[in-house]
Amino acid sequence: MTHFGMAVRAALILVSLSIPSAGQTTDETTVSNYVAPTQSSTQVSAASVPAGQKQLTPEELADILMARKEYREAAFSYKKLADQNPSNPVYWNKLGIALHQQSELSGALKFYQQAVKVNPHYADAQNNIGTIWYQRKKYGKAVRAYERAIKLRSDMAVLYSNLGYAYFGEKKYEQSIASFRQALALDPQLFEHASSRGGSVLQDRSVSDRGRFYFLLAKSFAEAGNFDRSLIYLRKAKEEGYASMNELKTDPSFSAMLKLPETQEILAPKAPDSTLP
Repeated sequence: MTHFGMAVRAALILVSLSIPSAGQTTDETTVSNYVAPTQSSTQVSAASVPAGQKQLTPEELADILMARKEYREAAFSYKKLADQNPSNPVYWNKLGIALHQQSELSGALKFYQQAVKVNPHYADAQNNIGTIWYQRKKYGKAVRAYERAIKLRSDMAVLYSNLGYAYFGEKKYEQSIASFRQALALDPQLFEHASSRGGSVLQDRSVSDRGRFYFLLAKSFAEAGNFDRSLIYLRKAKEEGYASMNELKTDPSFSAMLKLPETQEILAPKAPDSTLP
């Protein structure tokens, strides 16, 4: 992904996999309704591994199904692993993600919660619970879930980023920008790439008021001294029609940027469209 502006339009990110947006839900189905899929060209089996190569574990095979976006088959495989190893929170969490991929939010939430029940210190599953509430626009619940995850793993930039989005959804913009600032302190390139925690952490990057969001993100970069990235998102805020671009002149976060010709260009009124009659 070349820039974070593209990421804003993606609903949910798991490593390099995209997940359907919250609006598409058929979430009353759970893995308990699944039957074993029949052998097909889309399935992966140990028998398909070339001779002489290391045999893949059942979890690795399930992960391959996820990478291939064969989510139903992956869910069945993770469910089998979880039933065989009920004290392993990773399997419950990955089972939840496989259902989340299919927009089955109720089933996904159930298994994230089971992962937390098995291991209350498992930050990945706590985070993923937050993404369920975020997608359902229950931003207060999302904030609390992300904060619990941060208490467990304060070194994960993606958790602060998710918290920033949740605060943004609540229109608590100062808390939002503080969370993004912390995320950038931990990982200055966070918004340039998808997060990676072995396919176990989800990140929701969907927002409605993109103009305001870009402006706040520009402010975060300006406060971090990264003027180049700040200018990128100021331009995006202007393109989205953000109505308060003049805040640039009075907000102390941008004071060091005001004399830059690029900033003055952004502040200049939009030129009329010469193609109009």
